[in-house]
Amino acid sequence: MKKKSSLGSTIAVSLTNYLDAGAIVAGASGLTLWKEYLGLTEAHLGWLNAISANCLGAAIGAIIGGFLADRYGRKAIYTYNMLIYMVGVLCILLATTFPMLLVGFLITGISVGVGVPASWTYISESSEVGNRGRNIGISQMAWGIGPTVILILGTLLAPPTGGVGSEGLLFPLVQGVASWFGVTEGGALHVFSSRIVFVSLFIVALIAWLLQRRLEESKEWKALKNGKSEVINNNSSYQQNSTSPMEQKSNHAYRLSLKTYYLTLLFLAGMYLTWNLVASVMGFFQQHIYETAGGLSNAAANLLSVGQWLGIIATTFVFSMIVDKVNQRWLYFTGVSFAVLAWVMVLTVGITSMGGLLLFTLLWALQAGISVQSFYALWASELFPARFRAAAQGIMFFLVRGLSAAWGLGFVYIYGEEGEGFTRAAWVMLGLLVVSLVIGTVFAPETRGKSLEQITKERYPSLT
Repeated sequence: MKKKSSLGSTIAVSLTNYLDAGAIVAGASGLTLWKEYLGLTEAHLGWLNAISANCLGAAIGAIIGGFLADRYGRKAIYTYNMLIYMVGVLCILLATTFPMLLVGFLITGISVGVGVPASWTYISESSEVGNRGRNIGISQMAWGIGPTVILILGTLLAPPTGGVGSEGLLFPLVQGVASWFGVTEGGALHVFSSRIVFVSLFIVALIAWLLQRRLEESKEWKALKNGKSEVINNNSSYQQNSTSPMEQKSNHAYRLSLKTYYLTLLFLAGMYLTWNLVASVMGFFQQHIYETAGGLSNAAANLLSVGQWLGIIATTFVFSMIVDKVNQRWLYFTGVSFAVLAWVMVLTVGITSMGGLLLFTLLWALQAGISVQSFYALWASELFPARFRAAAQGIMFFLVRGLSAAWGLGFVYIYGEEGEGFTRAAWVMLGLLVVSLVIGTVFAPETRGKSLEQITKERYPSLT
């Protein structure tokens, strides 16, 4: 009997990444409209960012979701988590007060975090040996498609900002929908542009739920729960008083496995955190940087961002086609080198000219397609055994997103109100990326072409 391809399940699970990135961009793109409608202050907006899918909401969700996925199965997450996401989105699109909007951002962020370790783990465990990197790459393509669709939709639905003719092509649709609720003008009308964007996320989440709840449970997780894989040797073998050669050998294997676990945590957190501190700032502040340090209009900044995301999708497609066929250490080096070159260019050529902006955007799109996040998703799902594969990813994702939230608050003080500290910020970005480049290149694992079971046996001798 022919084995069922993993491509279908990969696409279904990858919708989680679409909704993750889509929620971040939808929230950021609509902040001005919600501020106008509800009379919010900058402090209110700071809270929305802090507890959103970009920061603490996802961090909290990840550490919860990782442990739940290891304890109750990957499928359990897909059976219920999208329902939670839809509740959060529903709170946002129906919000009429700041507390209701805040609760919606928080619920959506937690749901996003819950789904991330389960999705990466499931994709890895359900993939054929020669397609593991490809499938992770496909999931990252969804992470790029989400912002692209949301940015285009937000532009088409945008309310007027500079008089007649400055509104998006589909703004009449916004007016028509708002009129059903008796809203015809002002901030209450304009915010319907953001509400409709979130309606699109609700629809995609519903589709994702219908597809994901039909997935089969990970065979590796089921085997583990049935006691057919990764059976840890009897605990008595690890006692300090062991004297027999067999017990001493088992005790040594256990200590070696524990050391490998902690070193793996340090390696993955080190390469991913240093990169993500830069990427998280670019994800939330890139358009602001283009407008202040680059001198672009809001429309031009949005257009450049859309172009960049299209480049990211194309580059990620190339990554997914070659990652299982080439030396991953040097592919990683190539990807992060583009990121380093982007910020070297900022510090030398600058981004005050259109040529500089275009070159920076191109380099950043190339690095994001061969991104550290892709390698992190791949290696994190390979380098831990099934019994705590999702939980380990949840812990790291919690730390990375949580520290990125704190860094985002500090970045605005380095950058300044109008970008006067941009050069200083660029040096910090460059330093972080160099650290990520060195850690990932030097300690890249040799896992290509190996099954997850084989990798576990090599790295964790106390598991049989």
